[in-house]
Amino acid sequence: MSLTVEERKLLAVEWCHQGKNKLEQVIVHVGCMSLKDSQELARHAAEIGADGISVISPSFFKPATADALRMFLQEVAAAAPAMPFYYYHIPAVTGVNLRSRDVLEGIENQIPSFQGLKFSGSDLMDFGQCVSYSPSHWSLLYGIDEQLLGAMAMGANGAVGSTYNYLGRSVNRLMSAFDKGDLPKARTIQFQVQDILCYAIKLGFDLAVNKQLMSEVSGLALGPPRLPLLPCPHPKALSIAQRLQQILGEQ
Repeated sequence: MSLTVEERKLLAVEWCHQGKNKLEQVIVHVGCMSLKDSQELARHAAEIGADGISVISPSFFKPATADALRMFLQEVAAAAPAMPFYYYHIPAVTGVNLRSRDVLEGIENQIPSFQGLKFSGSDLMDFGQCVSYSPSHWSLLYGIDEQLLGAMAMGANGAVGSTYNYLGRSVNRLMSAFDKGDLPKARTIQFQVQDILCYAIKLGFDLAVNKQLMSEVSGLALGPPRLPLLPCPHPKALSIAQRLQQILGEQ
């Protein structure tokens, strides 16, 4: 959301290019404060061969009802009607606390291309109601990394999370263990993820820290965050990276 429309287009092109024959799918986020900008990005995603688009709610002028949000999503989806469409629910960031289950009500009639939900909220009752309502061909993706196992028990069939940039292998093992019915192993891995994040939160964990941690663990120079986020002090990221290695090295 800190990027210009043109920057987002450039990134989408590069992800689609680099992901070809490597990633199962590239879903481009096209949500904006402006409906027109979202529609422009949706059309662009279709033109460059993305596999789907997702949209968060506008968060400055917020929709007052689920109907209003559904109408916004419908207008974006209509700009690229052949593209699989996902609603991205992240109330801690948008401040839009509408129940996702209410947003999903009848959405397949308004958006025929609707394919699922990324649920980045902690309300597992709301998420469970979304799973209960959803047809089998929808994808229900969970986005609170420290609670993934609980969401999988509710019926999540995938996960999208920022910490998976450096915890992805561990979380794949968690999901595999759950699918095989090995709940003790899945629980152990989830507790390890929670231990890492609890340690990071005590030091002060935000998006800038998360980005610096990605650089620290991957060895890739990802650059600083944009204002108003402030750069993370290197010692803090290094301390979290060391804690991560200590915990996951015990597996």
